[in-house]
Amino acid sequence: MIQDRTRINILFSCTGEAKKDYEPFVQDFALSYILNGKMIINDGTEVTEINTGEIGFISKNQLVKTKKIPQDNKPFMGISIFLPKETLYNYAKQNNILPKGQYTGKPNFIFSYDPFLKGFFDSIVPYFENPDMLTENLATIKTNEIIELLLKKIQMQNILFNFQDDFKIDLEAYMNRNYMHNIPLEQFAKLTGRSLSTFKRDFQETFQETPNKWLIKKRLELAHFLIAKQNKKPVEVYYDVGFVSFPHFSRTFKKEFGINPSEIEKNHS
Repeated sequence: MIQDRTRINILFSCTGEAKKDYEPFVQDFALSYILNGKMIINDGTEVTEINTGEIGFISKNQLVKTKKIPQDNKPFMGISIFLPKETLYNYAKQNNILPKGQYTGKPNFIFSYDPFLKGFFDSIVPYFENPDMLTENLATIKTNEIIELLLKKIQMQNILFNFQDDFKIDLEAYMNRNYMHNIPLEQFAKLTGRSLSTFKRDFQETFQETPNKWLIKKRLELAHFLIAKQNKKPVEVYYDVGFVSFPHFSRTFKKEFGINPSEIEKNHS
């Protein structure tokens, strides 16, 4: 059973079975408090596990794979609050807040125990069962409250209130790190600081291939390696390499290699 209810910038999440999220782009800063179970966040470089009772911070504008896992025969339950750029910009303008330096730490992390942050999320829990009680005005008040609490943390001012414009980044390095994320080309273009037309042109110049063909080939090569060399099962790898549908993955794999992924698994065994 899955119940997700979004009101303004607050999300209540409940699922009785392990659930992978298929939207890997994190647009806004987010804080997640786990009431039961754990949430695994993989940003391509590091894996962060947020367990029951912990509060995790997830940075904006990044590609991640997340998984929500129930525990102790109880469903996964969590509360997340999102901090959009517009909300933070208005708060900074009203309170005359500017970053004091550049943050260079990890994009995703877990807060050490803080009774005030814990108290904040405890005050949100009653709305889990009665989400209609969370009005727009209340959601705005709670959002401002969490921003104020975060400002007491070292470096959070530098993280939240840096509004620098997007800029071009190294396309080759970025794509080789993030090709397994299944997102539209428009999103890849934005994340690398380019318009879609510029992204396609730069991509062709860099890889001598169209983005779509290159992405499929890279994902299939990784899948082949994981199945043939690391003894992974096809059903275990198709999502992680960038395919949403297993049948589509199988058809594409056979077209590329002339053999079904299940046959490679069988031959390897």
